[in-house]
Amino acid sequence: MAITNIKAVFDCDIQQVWQIVTSLTEYSWRSDISKIEQISEQQFIEYTPDGYATTFTITSREYLKSWAFDMENDNMKGHWAGHFSQANGKTEIDFTEDVTAKKLIMKPFVKGYLKKQQAQYVADLQKAISVKP
Repeated sequence: MAITNIKAVFDCDIQQVWQIVTSLTEYSWRSDISKIEQISEQQFIEYTPDGYATTFTITSREYLKSWAFDMENDNMKGHWAGHFSQANGKTEIDFTEDVTAKKLIMKPFVKGYLKKQQAQYVADLQKAISVKP
């Protein structure tokens, strides 16, 4: 099991961050995925640019406060929880992933991979925020 956390503060309204992060139809800002397929209100599949699929099942959604889901693919399973807060016109995100590798050989690399993915996600999010009106 690997647990990683990332926090970031953005100089914008919480509603803008929430809308970008939780949209399952506007994801062009994400460099790590090529497509999102919505299966139901509670489930969606993200595809990497190489076509690798990860299934997500939403477990909690509290408008402008939190969003959480379970995730699974051939290599891992886990849980992601995102918390959103606003103070002084700025928005803070606090995202935690708890992932277990399914293949023994992958276990030593999971934490580093997750940290890299989280950093890229925040960089992509910052770019998306800066181009939104």
